[in-house]
Amino acid sequence: MSKPILILNGPNLNLLGTREPEIYGATTLPQVEDMCREEASARGFEISFHQSNSEAEIIGWIQGAVSGAAGIIINPAAFTHTSVAILDALKMVPCPVIELHISNPHAREEFRHKSFVSLAATGVICGLGVDGYKLAIQAMAGLLGRSA
Repeated sequence: MSKPILILNGPNLNLLGTREPEIYGATTLPQVEDMCREEASARGFEISFHQSNSEAEIIGWIQGAVSGAAGIIINPAAFTHTSVAILDALKMVPCPVIELHISNPHAREEFRHKSFVSLAATGVICGLGVDGYKLAIQAMAGLLGRSA
């Protein structure tokens, strides 16, 4: 069995669908997970989907990906702008990393314009709503040499 694509979601994403729907939309995180499973399955991939409000837990999942994941798709949420620890963990993984944001942080408050995660990311998808998750899986499939 091949290694899964790890999909990590940071703080407050457990509240998708109710938290600031004018920014993040009405889709819930379980609906996003279902969408990701369907998209990955169509491309011959398994996913391992996680969300945490804990920086330490996210770092643990990233460290586990060093030998246990084909690639990482990460929506670090607010940790994007604050976590050197997540950056350092991502720099250890040998697989592709796609940074993902539902909103466009560059069109928001200035403090959101800086991403530590981008320094370790293979690519960045932002501002396309939850459809960005499907696009990230499609991009990861391309990076891993599997087409649609």
